[in-house]
Amino acid sequence: MTQTDILVLGSTGKTGRRVVENLRARGASVRAAGRSAKVRFDWDDEATWEPALTGAGAAYLVDRQDQPGPWDAEAAIGALAKLAVECGVRRLVLLQARTTGLVGGKDLGAGERGVRDSGAEWTVLRPNWFFQNFDEGVLLDSVRAGEIRLPSGDGREPFVDTGDVAEVAAAALVEDGHDGQVYDLSGPRALTLTEAAGEISRAVGREISYVPVSHDDYVGELLSYDVPADYAAFVADLAGQIRQNLNSTPTDTVERVLGRAPRDFTDFAREAAARGSWAA
Repeated sequence: MTQTDILVLGSTGKTGRRVVENLRARGASVRAAGRSAKVRFDWDDEATWEPALTGAGAAYLVDRQDQPGPWDAEAAIGALAKLAVECGVRRLVLLQARTTGLVGGKDLGAGERGVRDSGAEWTVLRPNWFFQNFDEGVLLDSVRAGEIRLPSGDGREPFVDTGDVAEVAAAALVEDGHDGQVYDLSGPRALTLTEAAGEISRAVGREISYVPVSHDDYVGELLSYDVPADYAAFVADLAGQIRQNLNSTPTDTVERVLGRAPRDFTDFAREAAARGSWAA
């Protein structure tokens, strides 16, 4: 790559900020972008796209389908990827999700065609549910309140650490050998929500329970908190994939790419508790 900057979209998000940290630790020149960042990028404002891309040799792209409201991921990511190549970007790493079928009516792999057809080197990351959903995401308030309510039944999920996802992303951005790869990223073992709640309970020294609820009841609970209807259905469907064990088999991808085992949920829970993440 003749251009040396690496553009990171969503640079303050769960994975984005960790990608930035990993790249800087490697000595890379990072262009951290976002709607309110110094390097401004807004999916809804195409005037911000070219200035963010110009001068970058690689880019980390984050799909935004996990937000309320309609969005044509295939068209938007395709347009951005095409423009990226026109601006001289030669390597694209796209964060998607490890899902099966539609989630809340959305195809969470819809953006992949855009990077595949762009003409750039490309890598797609498909992680399972993040550990960090428990300590900085959608489940944080539930854990602090002592009760996790989800329509996930007794299904299993090989939760993955965002730090591992970010490290794989950084490797794909700066190293050769990842072109044309789709990486399904998981943790080392699949847990039920009851087991995950037990791990957190032991770490914080108080009872955190998991209460399985029905899909419809969960959607109703979210709507009662003024969550938009489309997003309520999205989260319920995503949690329902755990109930159905659709992506419950751990993968060896993190170890293959990084040469080490992925982080375990027990270690995550202990460290999050020590930071006071779940202080009631």
